[in-house]
Amino acid sequence: MRQLSLLVSVGLFAASAGVAQAQVCYDGVAETTPTTRFVINDDGTVSDSKTGLMWQRCSFGQSYNTETLNCEGTSQQLSWGEALRGATMSDYAQYNDWHVPNIKELASILEHQCVQPSINEQVFYATKLQNYWSSTSGKERTDLAWVYQFDKGVNSLHAKTSDLYLRLVRYEK
Repeated sequence: MRQLSLLVSVGLFAASAGVAQAQVCYDGVAETTPTTRFVINDDGTVSDSKTGLMWQRCSFGQSYNTETLNCEGTSQQLSWGEALRGATMSDYAQYNDWHVPNIKELASILEHQCVQPSINEQVFYATKLQNYWSSTSGKERTDLAWVYQFDKGVNSLHAKTSDLYLRLVRYEK
């Protein structure tokens, strides 16, 4: 019992210290978002050949550095209304038709083979192990909206007043 509490204490300390954990992927689970499905564009966007959607490679609030090939800046946490307004106002990569993904669009980039995060890290950078907004409202409770948590790839309803992360999407023409 003492060993278990020591392991829990060490785990809590590591988590509180901000120690990054490596993504965990399982061989027995089929890959759902293979890198070959995506075209990685030089402007910090990613084109999905399966869905016809173009995504931000970084989380909302960050910029993509084309020289270092990394996301820079801080991911913003926004309420649902702020996320919708932010999408409308965004000109990321010189496109002005971004939107908050609906729950099906957001689900399309989940990598079911992996957790921490449950996304293809070769394609999508800087994904937080937190909830990301969708534009899909709750059916019976319109004060809630659907989100996906990219820690384990599960969806749930959250109050629209919550401050959550965002990754924008657009229809590629």
